[in-house]
Parts: sequence; C-alpha cells; structure tokens
Amino acid sequence: MTDKELDILFEEAFENAQLIPQTSVPIDQQLILYGLYKQATSDTSDRYFFRPDSQNIRSAFKLNAWMQVNHLSAVEAKKQYIEIINNLMKERNL
Repeated sequence: MTDKELDILFEEAFENAQLIPQTSVPIDQQLILYGLYKQATSDTSDRYFFRPDSQNIRSAFKLNAWMQVNHLSAVEAKKQYIEIINNLMKERNL
C-alpha cells in the first residue's frame, strides 16, 4: 500500500469515526484512538505539548494515551487507527 492510499484510508476512517456514537465507545478505547490519531497526524515538533487548563485531569489522560503509542511510526499509528474504526463500524453495523 502506498502512502497516498494509506492517507486516503485514514481520512475515510476519521470520517467514519464521526458516525459512531461516542457514548457507545468505552472511554479507554476513545483514549487509544486519540493517541493513535495524534501520533499519526502530529509532527515531531509538537509532541507531548501539555497545556495547563481547567481540565488538567482530562488533558493528562489524553497526554498519557499519546505517550503510550509514541513508539509507533505515523504509518503504523494510521494502520491501527483504521483497524479499530473499521472494527467499531462492523460491531455497530454502520
């Protein structure tokens, strides 16, 4: 699969993710998806930038989710994201 083909599938998966009711996805899986998306789309200059705000606990969980997948390349993160979204779509008959 070429990089362009992977990017197309990744964009399609992101669009499909919007069709999945958020409340139907366990929070731990939402965090995994967040981490994979950030790893797949962020350049190395903005990795792990933590913004202190009124939702520090939420931000900390999101940062941790991203750090859990920091060993993955952007390509591998995209592949895993696509796989999870496709499985969620199948499970929900979407």
